[in-house]
Parts: sequence; structure tokens; C-alpha cells
Amino acid sequence: MFKELIDRASTCLASGLPFVLYSKPNSGILYAIFQKNDAIHFVDDFMETGFVFAPFDLNSKSVLLIADEMGNTTVALDSVPLRTDSKRDLLDESNKEQYLDSVIKAIDEITHGEIDKVVLSRKIEVDCKVAPIRVFQRVLKSYPDAFCYLWHHPKIGTWLGATPEILIKSKGSEFTTMSLAGTQNSVDFDRPIWTKKELNEQQMVTDYIVDSLKDIAISIETSEVESTKAGLLWHLRTKINGQFAPNNFGKVLRAIHPTPAVCGTPLNKAKIFILKNELYDRRFYTGFLGELNFKSDLSRNRNKRNQENSAYRSVAKTSELYVNLRCMQLHLDKARLYVGGGITIDSDPEMEWEETVSKSKTMLHVLRHK
Repeated sequence: MFKELIDRASTCLASGLPFVLYSKPNSGILYAIFQKNDAIHFVDDFMETGFVFAPFDLNSKSVLLIADEMGNTTVALDSVPLRTDSKRDLLDESNKEQYLDSVIKAIDEITHGEIDKVVLSRKIEVDCKVAPIRVFQRVLKSYPDAFCYLWHHPKIGTWLGATPEILIKSKGSEFTTMSLAGTQNSVDFDRPIWTKKELNEQQMVTDYIVDSLKDIAISIETSEVESTKAGLLWHLRTKINGQFAPNNFGKVLRAIHPTPAVCGTPLNKAKIFILKNELYDRRFYTGFLGELNFKSDLSRNRNKRNQENSAYRSVAKTSELYVNLRCMQLHLDKARLYVGGGITIDSDPEMEWEETVSKSKTMLHVLRHK
């Protein structure tokens, strides 16, 4: 069945039909959605059903793949060994000066009180002679603990990624989201020691999400801060659980996206700074993607003695959406990788550059793996 789904996706790529292949973190299952024609469907109010692919800026349109055909199969969770590449000449440093200048400008804005934090990103373009399907198979083997995907629409493009960050999960009126910030390299798999800058950055994200949801959610609870590992990197994470009123899922989405983890605070000022200083269009990088309003059994009667009530079940809408980090856009024989980092008053420009280099290795690994 795995080969059948892979072959079907290859046929769609060749014939220009939309599809998505994806695997949820540690699930061991590959899912596939195929759309029967090349029509572009857009999301209106996030009440629709399908696989959504949303941009960084929700003022732009979110794309919905219609699940005309679906399939799934098991995949092995055994990962190939991850390795770092010490050859810095293999990394694209052509835009280093521009990125350092933008970080310096951001620190100056923060020092003068214009913004508290801003997330600056950059794109890296490298040669890619490997077929998208093959790259995706490498991603599956390398990052079983991430949300891995290959998304294609002939009128929009081909995107691929392995993201560690869930934006939101919902089932009925209950939801779970998280704040994820701070980044350190894994060193012999030891747990990291976090700096004041990283801890403050994480708290900013948590506070923003809770504050954004306080007038929408019926209830909100936060967990303790924890360290979580994704590929070659460690991050700080706080889980946030809550409940929203009926038909308010779209409002919840718009309230939490984008978070300070991908934009900054205050949100509007940070976004203006990004648009002025990044000098490129993020498009779907730092947007979100995943299952939107799929149907699921909310509960079942497992009492064998009461067969009459077993005929009834409650069906709920479920969504599982991930932030589009650690991703690339594939076009012809090129791959455009996207990386970024949060800038605060404690940031050091050279260290911020090094953080983007570390993050780029997640995708460079699968492009260069033999």
C-alpha cells in the first residue's frame, strides 16, 4: 500500500493534479489526499472540510485541498542517523550581511521601545536534482517525530517540510495549542541549559497566546515549560488547553496565528517591520497546514449489554494544524529553504545568524543524504 500511495503521488505530479502526503509525529502512518481536478479552492471562514494550506499573512488566501480520494498505510518509525555538516562552504552565506543588518535594525527598534520582539527569516536557494517524492521519503525516515508532508498544487507550487510545532488540535469544542520558542543544538543528546534570553522569549509567546484567547475561549489551562527535541534541535514548549464556544474555531485560529514565535510582539508592529526588512515574500513559510474539520467519533458505547444505545454515536469535527516550519519550496531543479529566529533585546547578531544556519541543516540533511 505504501508503494501504491507513493506511485499515485508521482503520477499526480507528472499529470498536474493536487495531492498531499503527510505523516503525524510518531504515528507510523502515512496519509494521502488526492483531489480529482486542478481547481483552486479557498478557505472562507475555516468551517470548510479538507486539507488546509494557509499563508503567514491570513489577509492572503488559504488553499483547501478537497479530499476526493483518501488513503493511509503504515510506515516504519526507524529513523536514519542524523548528522551535521561541518563544511561551512556548502552553506549559502550570500545574504549574511543583509540578515545581520536586519537583526541590528531590529535590536535598535527594540532598544527604543518600538517593538518587544520580532522574528526575522531568510531564504536559502540550493540545487536540487532529486525528485520531490524521493526527498519526501528521506524526510519520513529522518524525522519520524515531526509532522512530515509533501504538498502539491500545479497552480500554486510544491512544498515539503518536517515541522515540530503544532498550531492547534481540536475535537468538538475542546482544543490544545502550544507555545514553542528557544532553540539549541543537541549535543550528544544531553538536555540543554536555557539562557535568560531563551526563557524570556518562550514566556512572551505563552503570554501572547493566553491573552489572545481570553475573550474567545471558555476556559484556558497552561502546562509547565518543558524541553522538547525535534531532529537536531531542542526547543522550549508550553502546552495550552481550552474550550471554545460552538462555531468559534475560525476566531480561535485567527486569534493565535501568527504567534510571536513566527512574527513578534506587538503583532502589528512586528509584522510591519518584517515586511519592510525581510525583502522577500514568506508565502506559506510560517503559515499553517493540516486536517481541517474532519469527522470523528466523539464517543462510543462500549457496554455490550446495551446494544440499543450502541447504535447511537456522537460525531465531532476534528482539526489538526501545524505551523509550517523547517520547510522548502521545490521548483524545477532548485529548492528554496526558509529559516528564521526570534530577535529580542538580548540578541547577538552573529549568534542569530548561527541559529538560522543550525535550523537550515534540518532540510539540507535530506537534500544531501545519499
